[in-house]
Amino acid sequence: MSDSPNQNVDSPRGFTYAFAAYFLWGFLPIYMKALSHIPPTEVIAHRVIWSLPIAAAVLIWQKRTGEVLTALRNPRLLGMAALTAALISVNWLVYVWAVGNGHALDAALGYYINPLFSVLLGALLLGEKLGRIQWIAIALAAAAVVVLTVNNGRLPLVAVALTLSWGFYAYCKKSLPLGPNQGFTLEVLLLLPLAVLYLLWIWVGEGRLFGTGTRFDVLMLIGCGLVTAVPLLFYANGAKLLRLSTIGIMQYIAPTLIFLCAVVLFKEPFGRAEWIAFPMIWASLAIYSASLLHEAGARRRKKSDLTRRMQ
Repeated sequence: MSDSPNQNVDSPRGFTYAFAAYFLWGFLPIYMKALSHIPPTEVIAHRVIWSLPIAAAVLIWQKRTGEVLTALRNPRLLGMAALTAALISVNWLVYVWAVGNGHALDAALGYYINPLFSVLLGALLLGEKLGRIQWIAIALAAAAVVVLTVNNGRLPLVAVALTLSWGFYAYCKKSLPLGPNQGFTLEVLLLLPLAVLYLLWIWVGEGRLFGTGTRFDVLMLIGCGLVTAVPLLFYANGAKLLRLSTIGIMQYIAPTLIFLCAVVLFKEPFGRAEWIAFPMIWASLAIYSASLLHEAGARRRKKSDLTRRMQ
């Protein structure tokens, strides 16, 4: 795993890491649905606690633990890591609540919108240039949100919360001057005291630490560390080796799988507004993907022409 990213080019290794992360995230609703009888805050606390051993093991293997210790003494890095830790905590909490309370479809919507939100952030904050077709894709996604808002009489809050929290997490994570694995470990370390205190509060008040205390709950909550840390570490490494716009467009892998889980496995209702809004989102992603492929082809042709002239 590399800690020497080039933010202006897309690395094949970065693509592999990111694809693995989104594929694993796509099936995460099945795991979280099995924990729907446990309060989301308790699930998040266990996600934090049991992610740390995995993240620490990766750093020990890479011999990079010293960088985390150094970061703990750097107020600027601590502040940036605290921000990314807060953003990922909000994202986790909203997601776990949504899946457990029959809103996995809203979660899918949020992660469908997020790629284009990441593209928008790349344009507004990183100066990544967008063409007219790409702006049309973003506008179409925004129109889909308007359709759902008008139909339901309110913003799709789960989708919006997931879009904003993950979009800004991706942006801040890319800006964090720390290796991806070190950054994730630092985030978990900052969240660890809160997670431990919360579980101790539950233990004192209710006399339990692992949901209902069954073997299933114990194993599933401990397993939260694995299903949390592994895809996040894949994502963290991939994000450092890809452009923000590329990361953004790859993100529709996960919501497609989440969408299928919601509709096929969880049997969540898919009404008239959804039949209008989701195809609009899919069309916007198709438009943006086509524009990326066109630009990539143009760059290859330009490079080929330049090579021929030099010969």
